[in-house]
Amino acid sequence: MHGGPGPARPRLREAGERHMTAPADPRALRFGYGTNGLADLRLDDALGLLADLGYDGVGLTLDHMHLDPYAPDLAARTRRLAHRLAALGLEVTVETGARYVLDPRRKHGPTLLDAAPEDRRRRTDLLLRAVRVAADLGAHAVHCFSGIVPPGTDRDTAWDRLAASLAPVLDAAATAGVPLAVEPEPGHLLATLADFHHLRGLLGDPAPLGLTLDIGHCQCLEPLPPADCVRAAAPWLRHAQIEDMRRGVHDHLPFGEGEIDFPPVLAALADIGYRGLTVVELPRHSHAGPHHAERSLPFLRRATADTPAPRSATPEGSTV
Repeated sequence: MHGGPGPARPRLREAGERHMTAPADPRALRFGYGTNGLADLRLDDALGLLADLGYDGVGLTLDHMHLDPYAPDLAARTRRLAHRLAALGLEVTVETGARYVLDPRRKHGPTLLDAAPEDRRRRTDLLLRAVRVAADLGAHAVHCFSGIVPPGTDRDTAWDRLAASLAPVLDAAATAGVPLAVEPEPGHLLATLADFHHLRGLLGDPAPLGLTLDIGHCQCLEPLPPADCVRAAAPWLRHAQIEDMRRGVHDHLPFGEGEIDFPPVLAALADIGYRGLTVVELPRHSHAGPHHAERSLPFLRRATADTPAPRSATPEGSTV
């Protein structure tokens, strides 16, 4: 990309080829890249790029430019996308963090915590659509988040709204056989692993409820180091996001620009037997998305090669 033509890119994979060439190592991690970091590309072009670069999958954010969940013929468009993913050998997790897909004037609004019931229902509807899309794509999970507590709302009320809003989504996820993976997000009601466990308690620990663990968020605000967060999250981990970050600053950074020591984190993911996608999450770097996609995968592979030997056996209940 810089300073000359460089080495030739590998050809795109044919349908089914990945299953014949996948590594035999059961600890091998599978890496993806989030389409929210490739927002300036058409979805088909983004998928072709990721397959060309050697990624195992994609974190698909449902948005107006990438499989718009509110445009006509969603089911037909989803079927076409499923064929494209299969042809490229790409796995998928469905993400729902689009900034303005529901409200063109309010970032990430409405949320599951809003005061108006009709606003909460709009967010729930998006998640129900995401579950249907995920089932049709054979996705690992559907990602979601709680939202920020609205002004004037006490936290107990916010938790009640969150639990009630997620109940129909969890029912749909159970029927579809696709886990719902809630992400602790800095500044949100559900911001930490402890908050995730609070939600589990409120809901009665339903089987479809899982966890999205963002490694950068662990560095940002969790009391445990990121690798220990991975091990603590093992029984509920259904989706992983990864980027660099600094302590106390919620800013998704390209690898090498933050403070995270990645080999122990990747070793922890391998040790617990995590077999979902680990998706690079750089939404604020979409203007240079192809560049960051190209450099991120070699970084993760080098960090994986540097991982220490397994510390312990896979914990009981970890995701596979």
